[in-house]
Amino acid sequence: MIHPGFRGIRTTVLLLSICVSATYAQITPADVVIQNGLIYTVNSDVPWVQALAIKDGRIQSIGTNEDIQELIGQQTRVIDAKNNFVMPGFIEGHGHFGGLGSSLQNLNFLKSKSWQEIVDAVEEKVKDSEPGEWIIGGGWHQEKWADTLMRNVLGYPYHEALSAISPDNPVMLRHASGHGLMANSLAMQKAGITGETPNPSGGNIVRDMQGEAIGVFEENAMGAVTDAYREYTTTLSKEEMLAKWYEGVALAEAECLSNGVTSFQDAGSSLTELARYKQLAEDGELDVRLWAMIRHTYAYLNDKLEGYPIIDAGDGYFTSRAIKLSIDGALGSYGAWLLEPYDDKPGAFGQNTSSIKELYKLAGLCTKHKLQLCVHAIGDRANREVLDAYEVSFREISAHPENFRWRIEHAQHLHPDDIPRFAEFGIIAAMQGIHCTSDAPFVEKRLGAQRAKDGAYVWQSLLKSGAVVTNGTDVPVEDISTIESFYASVTRKRADSGMEFYPAQAMSREEAIYSYTMANAYAAFEEEHKGSIKPGKYADIVILSEDLIRCDEQDILSTKVLMTLVGGSIKYSSGKLNK
Repeated sequence: MIHPGFRGIRTTVLLLSICVSATYAQITPADVVIQNGLIYTVNSDVPWVQALAIKDGRIQSIGTNEDIQELIGQQTRVIDAKNNFVMPGFIEGHGHFGGLGSSLQNLNFLKSKSWQEIVDAVEEKVKDSEPGEWIIGGGWHQEKWADTLMRNVLGYPYHEALSAISPDNPVMLRHASGHGLMANSLAMQKAGITGETPNPSGGNIVRDMQGEAIGVFEENAMGAVTDAYREYTTTLSKEEMLAKWYEGVALAEAECLSNGVTSFQDAGSSLTELARYKQLAEDGELDVRLWAMIRHTYAYLNDKLEGYPIIDAGDGYFTSRAIKLSIDGALGSYGAWLLEPYDDKPGAFGQNTSSIKELYKLAGLCTKHKLQLCVHAIGDRANREVLDAYEVSFREISAHPENFRWRIEHAQHLHPDDIPRFAEFGIIAAMQGIHCTSDAPFVEKRLGAQRAKDGAYVWQSLLKSGAVVTNGTDVPVEDISTIESFYASVTRKRADSGMEFYPAQAMSREEAIYSYTMANAYAAFEEEHKGSIKPGKYADIVILSEDLIRCDEQDILSTKVLMTLVGGSIKYSSGKLNK
């Protein structure tokens, strides 16, 4: 029986196969065929098909089971989708690939519900650690704990309980946002932190009423502790560190594939790491396609960009064509740079973490080397400053904005006057659906109801203005759960409590899938190869247990990834399609 979505499209599909994919189809047997699927192509010309054929890692043809039957040869692998939902592989639009790997190697507190739970986990880790060995973790967020600490500063805990159970091990636990950290007394000692240590530019050492550091460091103030940790790593063997790095890559890839992610847009790596990724791609050792931003200062990069951009190295598995800069911090750690003060921290406007001068210098470097510029901006002041800088850069060059596809990473809190500027100048709003519902419990506390309603995670306002809005998770800030981020995008509801955050800004099912596929491909100049199921494109495909377009809302979160294919090869399988 043919799915209702297929009725009336068979003629269109046949014409498409003849006109568009004659080179791929003809009579050459496919390497792989997927049949009996509810295949959502993210292609408005032919939105639904029943089967597809793959040859040499690319989509060969699409149509009904009967259309594709003639392409099944003796060596063709046939995958029976069993009427499950098939779509283009998810593209993680903004995450930290190395950070994902590290989070799977170290303590992870994304699901922790109390400070005591975190202290207990560190205490257990101490038992298995040598004296002097650093204990690393992350993912904690004071706004997401079930109980309010009796002794706290702005909800942050004091370090004493942590220090008491780790006297011989420096401890560094990153905030879930990535824009703050907690250190124990030994880590602070090694970092040279005393009561007289001043706040650095763009950073804050959180102190109590007596001026004592409680152990929490925001934004650029993290530098002293992270530098102390880096100094420690120099005492370890290079072979050990490199082996751990490659282990992180393997763990990150496995996590991506089990969540249906076939391409990953990495939001900032060093030139050294990028060179390693490129080599892995060229050696055929990557299972997930990487598109990566360079993360260094202008002073460091100015004379080191020979050979960039790198595009489609290793048969399309590695591209690096962008530079990343952060202009402010995160809302949860009071680092988002605002036009008006925080509602729950009077007189505080957040942190400007990189100078505007640095922003303009990197903009010039990007135009010189034909690179994209991707700037982290969360607060409305930060977004306005970046929009202003982009506008100046575009006007100086007198080129169409689409030639640039510069991005604002996160774009979480906007002044209403700035919303139309994204579409006007072709600036991509590289957003993450899950951030909306994850942050929902404290957004109004930080911004007040009016600012939250008019400018927080305003996906529909941006879309209606004509802007390109992408999707992702910012992993390891959040879990790399594509399904949870999709659910947040279409419901604006928290999965745990059902709390709803201004649902008028929710995306439709179709918009959310587009944001996770074609929009991300476009944002990386990769729309000709990725983002939809169309003859000639990479056969990067995911098979899911629920129809994300038509299933009941309550069934979205129960969706399972059944199979993930990259370049036509099965890279993950739950085993359920083989039964």
